[in-house]
Amino acid sequence: MATKLWDGRFSEKTDRMVEDFTSSIDIDKRLYSYDIKGSIAHCRMLAKTSIISEEDASSLIEGLGVIKREIDRGDFQFDKSLEDIHMHIETRLIEKVGKVAQKLHTARSRNDQVALDVRMYLRKETLSTVKHLVMFQKVIVELAKTHIDVVLPGYTHLQKAQPILLSHHLMAYYEMFSRDAGRFEDCLKRINVMPLGSAALAGTTYPIDREYVARILDFPEVSANSIDAVSDRDFIIEFLSAASICMVHLSRMSEELILWSSSEFGFIELPDSFATGSSIMPQKKNPDVPELVRGKTGRVFGDLVSLLTVMKSLPLSYNRDMQEDKTALFSTVDILTECLEIYIKMLPKLKVNKEAMQQATSTGFLNATDMADYLVTKGMAFRQAHGCVGEAVAYASNKKKELHELTLKELKSFSSHIEKGIFNILTIDQMINRRKSFGGTALKNVKAAINNAEKDLAVKMEG
Repeated sequence: MATKLWDGRFSEKTDRMVEDFTSSIDIDKRLYSYDIKGSIAHCRMLAKTSIISEEDASSLIEGLGVIKREIDRGDFQFDKSLEDIHMHIETRLIEKVGKVAQKLHTARSRNDQVALDVRMYLRKETLSTVKHLVMFQKVIVELAKTHIDVVLPGYTHLQKAQPILLSHHLMAYYEMFSRDAGRFEDCLKRINVMPLGSAALAGTTYPIDREYVARILDFPEVSANSIDAVSDRDFIIEFLSAASICMVHLSRMSEELILWSSSEFGFIELPDSFATGSSIMPQKKNPDVPELVRGKTGRVFGDLVSLLTVMKSLPLSYNRDMQEDKTALFSTVDILTECLEIYIKMLPKLKVNKEAMQQATSTGFLNATDMADYLVTKGMAFRQAHGCVGEAVAYASNKKKELHELTLKELKSFSSHIEKGIFNILTIDQMINRRKSFGGTALKNVKAAINNAEKDLAVKMEG
């Protein structure tokens, strides 16, 4: 059993069950590179401010480098009795360089140390998430370009509503994921604040230079209140919130991929390499990837609720409950990254059944609104036109026909305003291309949206 670095005040050894219960090393060991980087920056600052000598600093920095390489290689031994990654590294540093290692913790606490580690970790992962989103958006735009002329029914209440371009539908997701990327970029501003130097909660008596450490670690801002710096986890909550919203969008897309790949729809086919079969039914091709993305969304929601619940009643400042923050954070980062990566790889291989989508637009009275709009152009009030077309739909339904399948005589029985030209208005091409209001599904609009998206993505990918 390793000697505790804090056991001077205690007369009894920690119970083994307590060691197992309080240990977080299985979770927070993934922070080791950030912990060592932060310790090196802290060490340099201690030497700069003459709190320790340059000779001691060199010895400590060299030792920390050796430890990082040990962990990188998988040669490092972890011990639950040492609780967390901070104590593991410090204990190993003592073994490597001797008593001088005991100077490293001067002017800091594990409270501001872990806050620093998590912020550096989350800064990197947030930037990575934004990059993944940009790559995913590029895939969506390419898919929209490839299928620019494909039409399908747009749905409301999961019922056919009006015809739209598939590319327009896909670009709706482009917009959603643009907002997601914006949310992550925005919360990065609050992640990217340097807490080290806050010590346990009240700051320190040593003449430290926090701005110097911030420059070394590339933080644009230093935390303004030492209590807030060690007891705040809202930057993690904000990330989890942004991740939850992003997973909502991924889940909605997943739901459509599942529906559209069913025999009832037949709009798309998932690639064989991203589908699975049944252990009992030979004919099955199951959409397991989108189903799992949809299912994992609940886990991300749970991580958000978990941390909100942990933090909701904690008095200032640090409490050990906050150790649970990393479980939720790491889980969400892993899930979100995995889901984005698999969709980036899967979506380009999607097979679109253009004929099935086109056929689906030919039924369901998708041109009813266009008929009402036509009557408005003839001088009829929209509400009156709406009622008139509703009667025509009921009549056609009884005849088992679509509106455009009725004769001119039949249509004129509902309004004398109707003339032969109405049949041109009721075609799919006209229904699509007449919707040229900004943001509408007209082909010209969608091409412009794709062009603008490509320009924006080019800038983001260069950056």
